[in-house]
Amino acid sequence: MPAHRGGWRFDSRQAGTLVRVSPAEPNRRRRILLWIAGVLGVVIVVGAVVVAVAPSRYLPWDTAEFPTVDASSVTADQARVLELLQSEHERDRPGTFYSDGIDEEWCADFVSWIMREAGRPLSNPNSGSWRIPGVYTLQEYYQGIGAYAENGSGYTPSVGDVVIYDSSRWVGQHTNIVVAVDGDSAITVGGNEFGKVRVHDLHWQSDSAVVGFGKLHP
Repeated sequence: MPAHRGGWRFDSRQAGTLVRVSPAEPNRRRRILLWIAGVLGVVIVVGAVVVAVAPSRYLPWDTAEFPTVDASSVTADQARVLELLQSEHERDRPGTFYSDGIDEEWCADFVSWIMREAGRPLSNPNSGSWRIPGVYTLQEYYQGIGAYAENGSGYTPSVGDVVIYDSSRWVGQHTNIVVAVDGDSAITVGGNEFGKVRVHDLHWQSDSAVVGFGKLHP
């Protein structure tokens, strides 16, 4: 006898016992399957929209390759910053390595660490430490030493400049470092980008979250 015919099926709890299937049962299963398919469809559509609309720095993968830079086209300080950024991107260390072991948002810690290792240490205006853990304080530091340029002021960022973001609509403030510039496009390397050191594209003129730049060379 077939396992399931008409309005009958075998009861899995009692071997060899046939039980009548309610006419509503197949419809209920069909509705559940349709509901699951609908939810999955919504998730896929929302994910596609986020990938298409969100700036690349919010994506959990590199969206650009680390550029090959002609050493003769950059200063010694820029070359050292590039060397460090490429090395740290490859090493993939945890954020606590850059933050003196403190478990916190570490994008500004990463910038501070790179600048210290490059021989261009920052100075926290509140504590005097080389480490500036807050993006707003990082912006204050560059403003205080006369090395800050507002986005839209006509300034074009250079290799080694620090990008300051105020992304209140997305995930709050952020910062990373320019490693290449081509017109109004740039490539950046930053820490704490989905918990990693990532390489991303940046359209700095049209990205409304970019508020300014801390200059490597004031």
